[in-house]
Amino acid sequence: MGQELVPLLDKDGVRLTVEDTLATVTLTNPAKLNAQSPALWRSLAEAGRLVPGSVRVVVLRGEGKSFSAGLDRQMFTPEGIEGEPSFIDLARSGDAELDAAIAEFQEGFTWWRRSDVVSIAAVQGHAIGAGFQLALACDLRVVADDVQFAMRETGLGLVPDLTGTHPLVSLVGYARALEICATGRFVLAEEAVNTGLANIAVPRDQLDDAVRDLAGALLAAPRDAVIETKALLRGAQDRTYDEQRAAERAAQARRLRDLAGIGE
Repeated sequence: MGQELVPLLDKDGVRLTVEDTLATVTLTNPAKLNAQSPALWRSLAEAGRLVPGSVRVVVLRGEGKSFSAGLDRQMFTPEGIEGEPSFIDLARSGDAELDAAIAEFQEGFTWWRRSDVVSIAAVQGHAIGAGFQLALACDLRVVADDVQFAMRETGLGLVPDLTGTHPLVSLVGYARALEICATGRFVLAEEAVNTGLANIAVPRDQLDDAVRDLAGALLAAPRDAVIETKALLRGAQDRTYDEQRAAERAAQARRLRDLAGIGE
């Protein structure tokens, strides 16, 4: 998207570029359908640390015909990926070591919903397993009409463990989330929009334009108001109705005082 920019990060299948208040994180291994590995997850986490404080919107996209076809299957082989522990190696480690390893993997997925940015996943083609979970890590999803979401971990004898279960249940409800995960079936564009998985679906050749328009609309709103609104909405599911009313009042009081130039 936009003009050619010098990347702040470009390694292990992840590129980060920043233009003013917009950052773009791109998965850059289309030959392997942007298959994911621990090295890629570490680069995603590093990208989050490198995003400047001036950035307001982060776009996540994948080069090529698919957003991400999921975990690199070499992780399932005895030899694994060179320089990385295989799943067999991980399984042989102690409980604390295994928990720490998975927690490190998750770090590439956790920063997309932080309060000071709004993240948008631009998703085309396959978004399977880890790819589905990476799209779910973002606040918003704009999809191409050829999108194919699927959660295939259960069919492999595993569970989705890259932070995708919480947003999936929040978006589509427990029963549909269970059915999607347990069957591993594809969720296509129309269902994704109808169930809330996607904000909008557009023809493939219009995906970049749609994301650019949405990012522009978000950037047009006052930053502090967007931050407060995001925090208010994110916390709503954990509050009672009266607690949410109180949170609204407190947030509005902060906004009014800020607009009036009055300190609290």
